Amino acid sequence: MVRIDATDRKILSELQRDAGQSLDEIARAVGSSKTPVWNRIRKLREAGVIGAQTVRLDPEALGFEACFFVLIRTSEHEADWQRRFLEALQKRPEVQEAHRLAGDIDYILKVRVQNARAYDAFYQALISEVKVHNVTALLSMEEIKSTTDLPL
Repeated sequence: MVRIDATDRKILSELQRDAGQSLDEIARAVGSSKTPVWNRIRKLREAGVIGAQTVRLDPEALGFEACFFVLIRTSEHEADWQRRFLEALQKRPEVQEAHRLAGDIDYILKVRVQNARAYDAFYQALISEVKVHNVTALLSMEEIKSTTDLPL
């Protein structure tokens, strides 16, 4: 486990805000110079604190106008079923997030598709691969907040 100090937190906050910034810009923002900032970023990457760097795309600009939250209840809890379910989710790019839950609902998925017809095709494919007890799909009418930033 790596120790994270106040300067590391500032660097991480800057990277969360915009990972495309130059090293000079990050160093200036955190009140340091380029080489120490680069060394800290390298150490944070090696420690696994910083993962893959990607870009955020606008789903609607690319035609993915429907976001569904899919609540799944299952009566199956065996290792083989869980393995098949995980494989089914992993191969579907529509699934942006999947969480196993405590409580009445077993899983929640965030599924991004073009429209309701595309969601139905996703749903039909999923239930043809794994048996589920109950599926409830909730269409997001408006995204109010979306972030990957951690409260550093």
